[in-house]
Amino acid sequence: MDIQTGQVVRALSPLESLEKQLSCPICLDMFTKPVVILPCQHNLCRGCANDLYDSRNPYHFSGGIFRCPTCRFEVVLDRHGVYGLQRNLLVENIIDIYKQQLESSGGGDGDGNEPPLKAKDAKEPMCQEHEDERINIYCVTCQVPTCSMCKVFGKHKDCEVSTLKNVCEAQKAELKNAIDLLAASKGCVQATLAQLEDASKAVEENSQRQKQRLGEKFDLLYAILEERKAQLLETISQEQDDKTALVRSLVHEYGQKLQASTTLMEKASQSLNNSSVAEFLISAKQLITEAKDTAKNSHIQRPEPGFEKMDHFTLFTEDVEAMLVKMDFGTGGDEDDDDDYEESKLDPLAVEYS
Repeated sequence: MDIQTGQVVRALSPLESLEKQLSCPICLDMFTKPVVILPCQHNLCRGCANDLYDSRNPYHFSGGIFRCPTCRFEVVLDRHGVYGLQRNLLVENIIDIYKQQLESSGGGDGDGNEPPLKAKDAKEPMCQEHEDERINIYCVTCQVPTCSMCKVFGKHKDCEVSTLKNVCEAQKAELKNAIDLLAASKGCVQATLAQLEDASKAVEENSQRQKQRLGEKFDLLYAILEERKAQLLETISQEQDDKTALVRSLVHEYGQKLQASTTLMEKASQSLNNSSVAEFLISAKQLITEAKDTAKNSHIQRPEPGFEKMDHFTLFTEDVEAMLVKMDFGTGGDEDDDDDYEESKLDPLAVEYS
């Protein structure tokens, strides 16, 4: 009797107790092989464990975690996932022995009761040609399960047959091997996906770094061009100022000479028209001398032919333009080599005068 509830509790038979110990805490049925053992020593069907793991870790490319449904112990798995856990061969052997005991006892407990553990597919398949015969053998030649009547009288009478149990165990072993191969392949694919994700991230980071470097290189080129442009403009402006100053000095000089000549001509004209003979003779000799000296000193000094031209400041940029058009990414290694390479490419920016 249960002391807390006051109800009579039926004692479990040994087989029922064993069945309870061999039941999966997730699907509540007897363990389906293969059975895996967790680090906390509790057991799970590998299929149930994998479903639990997938539900908790949908993107487990490099491992993940889940909790044991019995004791809530946190299980940490590597990239192989559930397939990296060890199989509990002892529990699997106990399950096989238990099922053999059930079959040898006629499927019951000896008292006429139903077996404590019912197969998930309790209804056995029947032969399609012999409706009263259940499928109990396997045709190895045709690779199909069949009944004894088909072997004795039917279309499989000349074929090689075997027991369902032997063929089932062989195909289960083959399926287990295929599952193991699939698990290994799954691990490789997950590792490859992780590597591809890392490669994609590295490509993005490296691209951003190279874009930044490229922008810095072009900014340097722009700065050099602007500085050189300012220097060349200053050279042109300096010569412009020198020539303009020379021309203005000549204009000032000849303006003074013109003013002096004009003044002397007016003075000579007044002497011719207004002076008496005596007065004219007194100033005539001096006026004649001043007029001759002024005429001699009025020789015009002009700048050389082409003085006003500035064509010699023509900048030839054809080579530089061709070089810039063909500019491409090089294969140099060191940053110092790259700087020397950039400086060597800027040499043609020197001024060439015609």
